[in-house]
Amino acid sequence: MDYRYIERILKARVYDVAIESPLEPARRLSRRLGNRVLFKREDLQPVFSFKLRGAYNRIAHLTPEQAARGVICASAGNHAQGVALGARRRGVRAVIVMPRTTPSIKVQAVADLGGEIVLEGDDYDAAFEHAMGLGEAQGLTFIHPFDDPEVIAGQGTIAMELLRQKPEGMDAIFVPVGGGGLIGGIAVYIKSLYPEIRIVGVEPEDAASMHASLAAGRRVTLDRVGIFHDGVAVRRVGEETFRLARQYVDEIVLVTTDETCAAIQDIFEDTRAIVEPAGGLAVAGMKKWVAREGCRDRTLVAINCGANMNFDRLRHVAERADLGGEREALFAVEIPERPGSFHAFCELVGRRSVTEFNYRYGDPAAARIFVGLALAQGREERESLRASIEAAGFPVMDMTGNEMAKLHVRYMVGGHAPGLEHELLYRFEFPERPGALLRFLQAIGSRWNISLFHYRNHGSDYGRVLAGIQVPPSERGEFLRHLDELHYAYTEETTNPAYRLFLGP
Repeated sequence: MDYRYIERILKARVYDVAIESPLEPARRLSRRLGNRVLFKREDLQPVFSFKLRGAYNRIAHLTPEQAARGVICASAGNHAQGVALGARRRGVRAVIVMPRTTPSIKVQAVADLGGEIVLEGDDYDAAFEHAMGLGEAQGLTFIHPFDDPEVIAGQGTIAMELLRQKPEGMDAIFVPVGGGGLIGGIAVYIKSLYPEIRIVGVEPEDAASMHASLAAGRRVTLDRVGIFHDGVAVRRVGEETFRLARQYVDEIVLVTTDETCAAIQDIFEDTRAIVEPAGGLAVAGMKKWVAREGCRDRTLVAINCGANMNFDRLRHVAERADLGGEREALFAVEIPERPGSFHAFCELVGRRSVTEFNYRYGDPAAARIFVGLALAQGREERESLRASIEAAGFPVMDMTGNEMAKLHVRYMVGGHAPGLEHELLYRFEFPERPGALLRFLQAIGSRWNISLFHYRNHGSDYGRVLAGIQVPPSERGEFLRHLDELHYAYTEETTNPAYRLFLGP
């Protein structure tokens, strides 16, 4: 038992600024996973993150001489806000060095808390070096974001609260891992008192510095880290946090960006709160761990560590959540280039919801389409669906795990079609319900060839389609009468300059 940390955590001074965050049941996720899932709501802290616990505890332990000179830190996010708030509460000068690339909303948040902002460098490493030099020159005390015993102890107060809030026991606690301060503080307290409780760290696959270090038996510096999970994007974990992780952490689970996006949606559906990517890591790791272990009726705790979400990331999260939750499949399918082929393919798909349909004429013999399909039963349904499409004579390739396809190709299916004759371009809207796309194609009929098709829907009330249809001049009057009889809202876009520049024959 590490008595030094137990004492530090018990004596930590955090509640001048922090709240005892609630431990809430996640009823929807519990039903889905077959286990009792609890969320530790650190996203409800005054700065929407656990970081103020450790920052304030460190500031509270300054000597009078240190407090008189002030503190400094380097951070582009939650730690900066924690230091600024803690320093204001203690009446201490706080200099916050942030990269020039820091979003303005985060800079303003720190300024609102009274921090003296210095913008320096294009990344955290440059800001850190400048902060260390500036702190030494001005006699400021550096407040480390994770590798400091008082910071670790401050984060460890979360574990103290957990044992008070859930005295009848927990089977496993899932903790996001960046530099290691949060998991270090939680693990040392929990394991010292209840060694049977599993402590599971969760890292992104593209920022797994603790996982790599534990595997190597020494601290490893990653060449680069992904920036989606910016709250835990640390190239090298702390020396003290690594020591604690080696001694007290049971394992590290790695998750993908898509799995985190699905977890953010899971948390929203239970709490109506939108956590940041780092805040979704624990749930993503929990889901992966439960699937691997096949466990049921366990009590599992996820630390929802923060909710400082950049608004411009929400679209990306929404796009990738269904893929991460295995609720959407992406296929590249080849069908014959002739009237009625779309109809035949959609008959095969049946009433399954189509989330995306991209196609552009490019070959007189074969049409290649990019299609997204909603799933209810995950991977098994996806594999079964792929097999049924192939059995029907349509060559198919599963693109669900293809990163380039998900990031780029799905938005680039198109281009000019030289030699294509008599194409008209229309936008359509129709009420969105199961089978709506199939009914739309049935209504359009198989008489005229569809030469361009784009459809994308994620929960909208109306399906929106952009379609190119080959209609000889002699048949255009009949075609327009047919459209009017369908009672679908439509707009002709044949003369739209965007069509002429990028899509037209």
